[in-house]
Amino acid sequence: MVSVHHRTAVVGGQSVFYREAGPGDGPVVVLLHGFPASSHMFRELIPLLADRYHVIAPDLVGFGQSGAPVVEEFEYSFDALAEVVDGLLDQLGVERAALYVQDYGAPVGWRLAVRRPERITAIVTQNGNAYEEGLVPEFWAPVRAYWADPSPETDGPVRAALSLDAIRWQYTHGVPDVSLVSPDSWTHDHERVSRPGNDEVQMRLFLDYRTNVELYPKFHEYFRTSQVPLLAVWGRNDEIFGPEGARAFLRDLPEAEVHLVNGGHFLLESHLDVVAGYMRGFLGRVL
Repeated sequence: MVSVHHRTAVVGGQSVFYREAGPGDGPVVVLLHGFPASSHMFRELIPLLADRYHVIAPDLVGFGQSGAPVVEEFEYSFDALAEVVDGLLDQLGVERAALYVQDYGAPVGWRLAVRRPERITAIVTQNGNAYEEGLVPEFWAPVRAYWADPSPETDGPVRAALSLDAIRWQYTHGVPDVSLVSPDSWTHDHERVSRPGNDEVQMRLFLDYRTNVELYPKFHEYFRTSQVPLLAVWGRNDEIFGPEGARAFLRDLPEAEVHLVNGGHFLLESHLDVVAGYMRGFLGRVL
């Protein structure tokens, strides 16, 4: 049985919780979660990798068990989230690492890669977007309206994403058999984002997400110049980041592996063995 350690570090004055497992001298794999999740989403994936790999899965600031200072005490942005993760990896002595990115974890991971391309050995993206084609118009229309004019009128439709029903939808939409998805997943996430003041934390990040789209050309340049080995394993029924977002990686990374799976946004909940199988095969070949 694999031992998974639950640790906390202080990085740049922020408390950062992370899960760690596997041989200390094994190739490092860093797992970066999305909204509104945490490293809790990797609870079953970590043991499937940790026999061979040194796995590190942090909670981003504002999520999970990491610190979640109010917006007056921390400048919430994807630049800031990436800065903290970068500092954690420095503190842990990680010189080289493969990344698994999902949802919010993707723009954090892309920033880490652009900042220090020599550190990144490979990328697995599970519904972690980097292209306009991946942004499903119906989902993103109210978010784009909020970017253009943050106001009480545009705030409401975006804030609704913090409700229990909306979080449940993220976990269950597009999943052929929803009985495979544990309610613990969405109730855990909802409890965390419902902490006092965390709604404003999440609204700041919703607003800052526009910077990720603005940086897409820079991320594409990184893909083209680095030709980093990349596996896209994607829930093809995701109505947030659609399957065209997975295929788009081939434009800049012709050797990328793309697999579309009959699942939704949080693919690990319903297709854990499929994702782990693709990951182990891919990482075994490229690392």
